Amino acid sequence: MAALIAENFRFLSLFFKSKDVMIFNGLVALGTVGSEELFSVVAFNCPCSPARNYIYGLAAIGVPALALFLISVIWNNHTWNLVAECHKRGIKNFSAAATFLLFGSIMGRAAVAPVTWSVISLLRGEAYICALSEFVRPSSLDKFPAEYGAEVLARFPCKDVPANLTKFRDEVTRRLRYESQLFGWLLIGIVAVLVFLTKCLKHCCSPLSYRQEAYWAQYRSNEDKLFQRTAEVHSRILAAKNVKHFFGFVALDKEEKELVQEFPGEGVQPSPQWNAITGVYIYRENKGFPLYSRLHKWAKGVEGNGPSPEGHEMLFLAS
Repeated sequence: MAALIAENFRFLSLFFKSKDVMIFNGLVALGTVGSEELFSVVAFNCPCSPARNYIYGLAAIGVPALALFLISVIWNNHTWNLVAECHKRGIKNFSAAATFLLFGSIMGRAAVAPVTWSVISLLRGEAYICALSEFVRPSSLDKFPAEYGAEVLARFPCKDVPANLTKFRDEVTRRLRYESQLFGWLLIGIVAVLVFLTKCLKHCCSPLSYRQEAYWAQYRSNEDKLFQRTAEVHSRILAAKNVKHFFGFVALDKEEKELVQEFPGEGVQPSPQWNAITGVYIYRENKGFPLYSRLHKWAKGVEGNGPSPEGHEMLFLAS
């Protein structure tokens, strides 16, 4: 059972580390839908009290969306590349277009989960009905008893109303659910149009052909995988050498012994090299040849960040 669970986690990890942004965003949206359904079933409980309904209903939609947005920002590699860039070099080397492109990429990725949460919440309608039931004007309800007011309307989501108000409760619920779902579908339409326009703008402004852009995506994915794999092996070998130096021996399993014998792992990379390959990277060319990453740029011995007579900044951010 433990092996099966571990295998499933590895499968999910491979998906979430996929270079395909659409797959990643789809999985984020799917996870958000499942979380929202679980929240609605387990946690959502309208207080059915004047003044409390509105706050609770908005919090049920807004607070999880805000939390998902912040988590998405934290998980985005561009965020920490930007932090490293500002810490080490500042943003003086970036034009306004490049800065806008970077923030747009971070915000766009981070918006997937909160927008999905908001859409599902609106389509379900419970939170919207809870928040706005007390604000329905009694005069808009045909033959609504004059002795009842906002306090009774606030109890409509809980179905805790006198028998003679049952048909009014059904009408209010149906009206508010219609409004909630309408807003949900409008939000879907707006997001779809924005995504379409963004994709069109990206491809129109891209300095790369479709095939070169696909190659760049493959290169980034392979570089990241190989770098992480090599860094893991290098750090293990370095740790083994230091432990052996301290104790006089090191307890290695068979696989680790083979690694130590196959890869000497001499030398430690100095901080300037780590700084050179860390940070935001925007596509550049040097003497007509593409530089696909900061590591590629460092390996070619190209100096500087901004445009120069030998290096041309193309203002295209890796997605």
